[in-house]
Amino acid sequence: MRCDYYSQGLCRSCNHLPEPVSAQLAAKTATLTQLLEGLAVEQWLPPVSGPEHAFRNKAKMVVMGAAHAPVLGIPGPDGQPVSLCDCPLYPADMQALLHELQDFVRRAGIPPYRVDKAKGELKFILLTRSQVRGEFMLRFVLRSRDAIARIERELPGLLARWPGIKVVSVNLQPVHMARLEGEEEIFLTEATRLEEVFNAVPLFIRPKSFFQTNPTVAAALYRTAARWLEDVKPASLWDLFCGVGGFGLHCASPNVSLTGIEIEEEAIACARMSAEALGLDRISFSALDSTGFAEGQDATEVPDAIIVNPPRRGIGESLCAQLSAFAPKAILYSSCNPHSLAKDLRAIEGYRIARVQLFDMFPHTDHFEVLCLLLREARP
Repeated sequence: MRCDYYSQGLCRSCNHLPEPVSAQLAAKTATLTQLLEGLAVEQWLPPVSGPEHAFRNKAKMVVMGAAHAPVLGIPGPDGQPVSLCDCPLYPADMQALLHELQDFVRRAGIPPYRVDKAKGELKFILLTRSQVRGEFMLRFVLRSRDAIARIERELPGLLARWPGIKVVSVNLQPVHMARLEGEEEIFLTEATRLEEVFNAVPLFIRPKSFFQTNPTVAAALYRTAARWLEDVKPASLWDLFCGVGGFGLHCASPNVSLTGIEIEEEAIACARMSAEALGLDRISFSALDSTGFAEGQDATEVPDAIIVNPPRRGIGESLCAQLSAFAPKAILYSSCNPHSLAKDLRAIEGYRIARVQLFDMFPHTDHFEVLCLLLREARP
């Protein structure tokens, strides 16, 4: 992939960009193999990758410069603003919209927030793209309500030029620190969610709900999870840290009872919308802490299979012990951090690692996703 930002030394986010993707995958596979050393893996499946460029569906842009000359991007090596509107990780329509948004901020006269002076209004612009229809969710992260009227003044013209923008909101983040978003979300459009579809499963994106940033590889990940669990034939299933329900909904059917648990209420609202759209009624989604939920369950009501897709910290000792004690037929573990994954796999007892597969969700970086299938060992 060619990137002028990298070649000019302006951005190093894609630190492995000069290497062929084949070499990147080999290095990631070697890292994973080393981390899982000593664990008996029955089947290593070949890594799954997607496009090298134009694959990313989310842009998180710092707003810098001045109200008359705003810049969406990052601070460069010399501290000066670098516009990343032409970043090749984004599809062409997303790049064009980012340029439009730079002009929008200028027309609206919204002063970018200055961290060094604790002055200004607009901190970030967050843009999410739905692959299925090429539609967008646009969020303005502001220090206060003072600039909302300026956004509302210019918004009709923006929506007329870009009818693909379906959701627009303002997030208020008044704290003087590098926090991406605050608690309060103010919608400026009637629509409050963006629809995506992976493998014929409708999924919904709301402002604060986590969603995978690489649709092609994410669809392959969910498809693989569903195929692996088909072999287990579970009649009941838990999906812990379920997010908007991607894993559980792919593995659900009229014959499978699914319980999804996620602490973020907005993500649970999205998961319920998807279940309703699919016409599945043996599904329950609840906004709870996953570890706390598991610890409060009766061991006699354990499902046949449990899916875990935790944040980077992993599931931790307590939940590892709880899963070991529950002893479902299968545990499907999806991880974005192979270090915490390796630690958790060593803590889960009574299981054999039947399959491991790497998914290159983040090309040109050190990061990747891993899917593991654990099957309960026969007990004497």
